[in-house]
Amino acid sequence: RTFVNGKKMQDSNTDQLVFDTYDLVEYLTRYFPLSPGDLIFTGTPPGVGLGLKPPQYLKDGDVVKVEIDGIGSITNTVKELK
Repeated sequence: RTFVNGKKMQDSNTDQLVFDTYDLVEYLTRYFPLSPGDLIFTGTPPGVGLGLKPPQYLKDGDVVKVEIDGIGSITNTVKELK
């Protein structure tokens, strides 16, 4: 589940990914190494900001919380690069 500023934006699982986990890891490791504990956030088709009407994008100050059943959650604040 992904929440933006407390609002649930996505609630899905890896079954909804366009590419399976093995293909994602293979592709990413062509460009940079992955280490134990690294997280890969891809989003899922339902709830992606580009597909909303009107589209919604993350902005400076937004608080994003991602939860994974059986693992836990991580929360980050979006910071605009200047």
